[in-house]
Amino acid sequence: MEYIKKLGWANIFMLILCLAIIIVAEYLFLNGYQLHGIFIGLWAPMLIGILIFIKLINDGK
Repeated sequence: MEYIKKLGWANIFMLILCLAIIIVAEYLFLNGYQLHGIFIGLWAPMLIGILIFIKLINDGK
């Protein structure tokens, strides 16, 4: 439980959201919707990049 407090609920939610996005993208890609799967699959790295950017901004204060 201490790890969850250290990581923060918002970060955990975003990581779960990224995992869900990856699963949906894989499902679409493997069922014949390759372009849709690639498009949605690009959202996960973008969200992780936003998390890193926000963390860097917050650590600078």
